[in-house]
Amino acid sequence: MNSGRANSALALPVNKKLSLLKMLRKNRPAFAIDEEPLGKIRGHDIGLYLDVERPYPPMLRRPPYPASLETRKEIEKHVNELLDMDFIRKIGHNEIVEITTPALITCNDGKYRLC
Repeated sequence: MNSGRANSALALPVNKKLSLLKMLRKNRPAFAIDEEPLGKIRGHDIGLYLDVERPYPPMLRRPPYPASLETRKEIEKHVNELLDMDFIRKIGHNEIVEITTPALITCNDGKYRLC
């Protein structure tokens, strides 16, 4: 991404273009870029509260799906990327959390996407 230049099909007056560019630069963390494939906005966190008290809900009692070593490494890589970007965090005392329903999709370029 070239942050110094923006292409637009909109026929905006120069003052409007400058205003738009200023707003985009100010809110840059909210937009996806090559270095960070997901945008993020601080201060608008969404809480997902899971019931992890025993007895566990039926969905948490399921064993992890079997996965090949290659698939497990790709899943771990994607989870670590999400942890590094502060999109997810580990909870509880257990450092190794099994994902019971991962979907690893192979993209056209040979890379994987975790869904």
